[in-house]
Amino acid sequence: MQRRNFIRIAGGGVVAAATLSTSGLAACSSGLPPEAIEAWQGPGRDVAADPDVRRWLLSHAILAPHSHNLQSWIADLGTPGQITLRCDLQRLLPQTDPLSRQIMMSHGTFLELLDLSARERGLRADIALFPEGQFGPEKLDNRAVARIRLSPDVAVRKDPLFAQILRRHTNRNAYDPKRAVPPEAWQAMRAAVQAHALRFGFVGAGQAEGLAVHRRIAAEAWRIELTTPRTVMESYKVLRVGAAEIAAHRDGLTLLDPTVELLDRVGLFDRSNAPAPDDYASTSQIKDFAKKLDSTPGFLWLVSEGNERVTQINAGRAYARVQLAATAQGLSLQPLSQALQEYAEQAQPYADIHALCGATRAGQTVQMWARVGYAPPVEPAPRRRLQDFIHA
Repeated sequence: MQRRNFIRIAGGGVVAAATLSTSGLAACSSGLPPEAIEAWQGPGRDVAADPDVRRWLLSHAILAPHSHNLQSWIADLGTPGQITLRCDLQRLLPQTDPLSRQIMMSHGTFLELLDLSARERGLRADIALFPEGQFGPEKLDNRAVARIRLSPDVAVRKDPLFAQILRRHTNRNAYDPKRAVPPEAWQAMRAAVQAHALRFGFVGAGQAEGLAVHRRIAAEAWRIELTTPRTVMESYKVLRVGAAEIAAHRDGLTLLDPTVELLDRVGLFDRSNAPAPDDYASTSQIKDFAKKLDSTPGFLWLVSEGNERVTQINAGRAYARVQLAATAQGLSLQPLSQALQEYAEQAQPYADIHALCGATRAGQTVQMWARVGYAPPVEPAPRRRLQDFIHA
């Protein structure tokens, strides 16, 4: 039977609904409208036949994971043979990601998939980060995130991780608690990070005490985000209810349930106010997430020696490679972003996870933390149309 949560409706009541989760770089649900996930079929015929290879590259890059599945990438194709990547400043997370660290990581995941795709076509992608100047530590602006110049190069080698791009999906379901992550899989994920200067760590089989601490911190951080009105409302603002709404937006967090869809149409599904901490809408999701954590046989993390914007981009590139390597091993990943978020209520989980992962020196930052395990496959997250990302 499908796991279910209870969603608050107007008047203070609750209704059973398919699981809603704000955890991680994207969201997905079951039975998504085909047009919302058509990008996962690969480049269409028109793109494959286009003499401008940049559209083919971008059709893969837009499949990168992104916080809350916001897809804040803008690709400027105004200069031939070049892609200028900018951030859509209307697609930020000011409450849960006030310093936009996760947004920058999401641009790193995009760049990594773009680079893998260029290699697949025998192209060298020369990536210059922040060619118009680096953003400050607190705020993004309209300056370019990256400028990518493409050129044929017979010395370019294809990367086997490219083959996993269409198969990579974030999995927020329960994992198989009896199936440990094998040493060779951990090694494959560690090797995937070597292209970028981040420290890879993990906890798995035979480390029950360590697993318990990771679960405790993740559960507390999730509770805080779910019961802090302004942070849970940030998720409600990008919640897409029902097939029509999902197809219209093709982004954000998705919820497919006939009952909730009907209530929403008649104005009884309340997305204008956050549920109280003791509402069943909150407590049921907290308990459900705890069960998923209990099912998790492993956790991994990436630690950087600094936290500059370039470092954040490279951390995103590293995570993209880790998830692709995990996909090749038949593993599922789900980012645990809550404890890494830099708003006041998360200060204690933030300190706890940094201490646990050995990021205790000044500047050291846990850039990514994720649960790892085996689980049945899930559908991909919705993606906007390729042309929605392109500015000529």
